[in-house]
Amino acid sequence: MKTYLWIEDRKDKSGYIFWQTLMGQLCPEIVLESKTNNSELVKAVKALEDTENRYIVVFDNSFDNLQVVMEQKLLRKYASDKSNVILMDIICFEYILLEFKNLIEWIYAPDDEFLVKRKKAIIAREKLVKTIQSGEVNYKDIREIIEYNENVDNYNVEQLAARILFDLTRNTGFEVSKGSVGACWIKSCCKWEERMSDDICGLDASRLSIKEKMMQICEGTSLLKQFQNIGLEVAV
Repeated sequence: MKTYLWIEDRKDKSGYIFWQTLMGQLCPEIVLESKTNNSELVKAVKALEDTENRYIVVFDNSFDNLQVVMEQKLLRKYASDKSNVILMDIICFEYILLEFKNLIEWIYAPDDEFLVKRKKAIIAREKLVKTIQSGEVNYKDIREIIEYNENVDNYNVEQLAARILFDLTRNTGFEVSKGSVGACWIKSCCKWEERMSDDICGLDASRLSIKEKMMQICEGTSLLKQFQNIGLEVAV
């Protein structure tokens, strides 16, 4: 029996690269497949006829995006009829990285000037993660998030998470955008060919391998609980 991980991210996008790296290090036996977008992912679950293999489905749960909420209702309906389909409850891969407990310690050296220059983004990240982890959804009313971005009403939670993560990581080896993931997320320290002599991050002394990075991300985010909930064993 094979286990498949179905995601909505296109192969050339950052979300796919993240899942490919994470699963390749922690669960190499799982087959990763892109379904291009959330609508196609829902259609794939609906059309699934295979009953022999296991399918883990990652559907980005942007809970304040009406289109996503409607698609998710359909997904849950179709998945409930198939005993070999398991859904993971994840906002988006950017939120996973945003909630990573060592995020700030990894991307910035202790005396990095970005710790001051990006203080509003750092505080907004802390407030957003704490609010969502507490079960609240009214993050747009939080003063520190409004101070970070006064146009917060124009964002859904997935867009806001991606924006904060980009603002925190831009111009570093950890930069994350919709189109790319910084080398420092997907390579061992320090195999970033474009690194300059003054490119020093919080991992400069520890020099983690890519597998150690993926293990720490799993253990330091909601991913660990998600994996445990679906009975997925992580290679150590």
